[in-house]
Amino acid sequence: MDALIREREAFKRKAMVLPSVEAKKSKSDSVRSTPSAAARPSAPKGIDVSNYKSMAGASAFKFGVLAKIVKHMRTRHQDGDVHPLTIEEILDETCQLDVGIRTKQWLIDEALKSNPKIEEVEPGRYIFKPPYTLKDKKSLLKLLKNHDLKGLGGILMDDVMESLPRAEKCIKQLGDEILFVTRPHDKKKVLFYNDKSCQFKVDEDFQKLWRAAAVDGMDDEKIEEYLQKQGITSMQKQGPTKVAKIPKRRGVRKPNKQKKPKDNEHVSEVLKFYDN
Repeated sequence: MDALIREREAFKRKAMVLPSVEAKKSKSDSVRSTPSAAARPSAPKGIDVSNYKSMAGASAFKFGVLAKIVKHMRTRHQDGDVHPLTIEEILDETCQLDVGIRTKQWLIDEALKSNPKIEEVEPGRYIFKPPYTLKDKKSLLKLLKNHDLKGLGGILMDDVMESLPRAEKCIKQLGDEILFVTRPHDKKKVLFYNDKSCQFKVDEDFQKLWRAAAVDGMDDEKIEEYLQKQGITSMQKQGPTKVAKIPKRRGVRKPNKQKKPKDNEHVSEVLKFYDN
């Protein structure tokens, strides 16, 4: 009995001296045991968020460069500086020489050529393209006269300011030769030619009646219809009317019936009769 107890105590001392090693868990087991890792959705491989942000930022930067160029070219034209510039001169004047090669190539190949406000007059040289070709007050007055004669109406003040260098000075010099009308829906000014030959005095009573007539929401057809119901006929064209020519009816052609030749009729003079 004492021998068994001594062996047991010796085994315990030996077991305490030996180091114990625990088996490590595999990565798959740790992932499976963690609920947060299993519930976390994996990002799709086809979408690169960082790439999308860089593309959007690059596009915004490029169009910002283009907007600055168009604004500068417009200001040059309004100041009377109309000689063409190269892309390097444009970037220099707009303080954008630090743009990359891709952005510069995009401006040359696509942006400046397709922009309606920029015109390439020579290969690699650009100017501002205004809505109208105006050089001085005489050209502006001529344009307004042509619009008045052709019934095209007026010209927006914004278009004149873009097209005519030093437009404010020219408009001031024209004086009462032009008229200004403010559109009610957008408050934009429109320029008209003041044809003094059409000026006549209208009685104040007629002016009051004209201004008191409400025609909001009515077109020309409705106004003409209302006047006809009241016994007032609208003015019609008094010029010579062209009578439309009635096309002559062509006779129906009968189909040509070709006569078929009878037997031996075309060689009747050659035939001979032989009697037995």
